[in-house]
Amino acid sequence: MSPDEQDEMNEWHEALLRVRYAETDKMGVVYHANYLVWFEIGRTEFCRARGFSYRDMEENENAFLVVAESYCRYKAPAYYDDVLMVRTHITELRRRSLRFGYEIVRESDGVVIAEGETGHVVTDANGRVRSMPPSFAELLLAPPAETELEPVPEDEAPL
Repeated sequence: MSPDEQDEMNEWHEALLRVRYAETDKMGVVYHANYLVWFEIGRTEFCRARGFSYRDMEENENAFLVVAESYCRYKAPAYYDDVLMVRTHITELRRRSLRFGYEIVRESDGVVIAEGETGHVVTDANGRVRSMPPSFAELLLAPPAETELEPVPEDEAPL
């Protein structure tokens, strides 16, 4: 991978969300499994910002990004009604696999509450490993479209 491609992979995409009551336990603390859902939101929005969706890959190229592994380190609790920023970037892009890195940051105080990574294998609809379609690899490394991060409305949950 060239140094320019490495720099492009280090660019973070940011998406905001608000912790919903259903995502917390009795004490108002976010249940640990929700972080993996938020990682998915992060990578979905990362792709959208680059002009495509998972559905485009599946329908147009018979290519699926299968989660092969996931990791999450919990650093501080998140609570009901916190506004969180999910920061996502690509840490590795290979011919048949890729990795996304994540940070989840509480917007009010800038505290990193979790960080993690997911590893994905590219498959066809039958689960056979295949190469990443070149056009989608290019989009993944492309800079995002110029969009502003929209604030989270006070009366509803984003995303």
